[in-house]
Amino acid sequence: MARVHLGFEVAFVSELTKQHRIFRYVDAAEGFLPFTVGDSDPVDQSYCQRVVDGRLPELMTDARDHPEACTLAVTTALPVGAHLSVPIRFNGEVFGTFCCFSRTPNPALDARDLNMMRLYADFVGRLLQRSVHDHRLTEQRRERIRAVLDQGLYSLVYQPIVHVVQNQLVGHEALTRFHPEPYRSPDQWFHEAAEVGLLAELELAVIRRALADLGRFPEGTYLSLNISPQTLSTGAIHEVLDGVPLERVMLEVTEHASVADYGVIADQLTSLRQRGLRLAVDDAGAGYASFRHIIKLKPDVIKLDASLVAAIDQDPVIHALAAALIRFAEETGSKVVAEGVERPQELHVLRQLKVNKAQGYLLGAPVPIEHVRSTPKPRP
Repeated sequence: MARVHLGFEVAFVSELTKQHRIFRYVDAAEGFLPFTVGDSDPVDQSYCQRVVDGRLPELMTDARDHPEACTLAVTTALPVGAHLSVPIRFNGEVFGTFCCFSRTPNPALDARDLNMMRLYADFVGRLLQRSVHDHRLTEQRRERIRAVLDQGLYSLVYQPIVHVVQNQLVGHEALTRFHPEPYRSPDQWFHEAAEVGLLAELELAVIRRALADLGRFPEGTYLSLNISPQTLSTGAIHEVLDGVPLERVMLEVTEHASVADYGVIADQLTSLRQRGLRLAVDDAGAGYASFRHIIKLKPDVIKLDASLVAAIDQDPVIHALAAALIRFAEETGSKVVAEGVERPQELHVLRQLKVNKAQGYLLGAPVPIEHVRSTPKPRP
């Protein structure tokens, strides 16, 4: 827009570093594209640096009239005629320049055009400042997750899953605890990993570490591992589970966001499920996405979300929703595991609803592998 409004052939935004001028945005007239986004050249050979340090004026109706400009080969090579360049500053520091030029002179350019250019530069600068800020935050997050992965700054704890009728231990869910301060919940760490494209790497690293403990759990019990649809869709879980006794493993599909293509995930899971792997959908009842997971993936286990369990003995609506989910599981051949059981009253209602398996602090807290019991806590 600035290029057309001011009558130039090329407009661009540059970033100036100690060594280079980097073209971050380029708009050129059709048929003339002297450089593209991402190109760079030596900063000391640029008009931009000379404008910033005052060796060249911001406005030149014909660059070839200026001795300093004529010291640069590009002035005659392109050639450069009319030229407008305005520094872009963030918090008083120069980020780069906003420039326009044409190959022919333009004696009509005046102070009004320069002021207009400064307004454009100020607007562009505000947008760039936000973009640079967001980019730096993203890089900080990436470095944080990278450090967690490279240095193994996390540990695993395991929460027992109990058959509450038989008072028998049937499995454990692997839960991640992150060590870096300040403390943040595991959900926040995994969400941040997803934002910077490292979710699959982090989830698979956690799964590998949990599987290394599989042989230390009581015989006949299973290990439940959380995994997102995004990670499942990569197919990398096949390599991770290679050689693992799949009859002792259950994958819990997490994530409250909807999935675009369930077919891809189902295809990745088919051969694993045929070899004994069980599939669960986590947080059932916590949102619409979990219902879609259940319908599309046909899990072996539906995990009743803790938010439903916490009110199941007090809220008739929640009780009705939980009962409907339990009936749905029965009709479709799935089993139900209730999560977050913390009070005897909750467990009593779950038993009335014929939920046989549950986990929560009432039945056992998450503990390191060294403290895993071979039997459940005494029956509440």
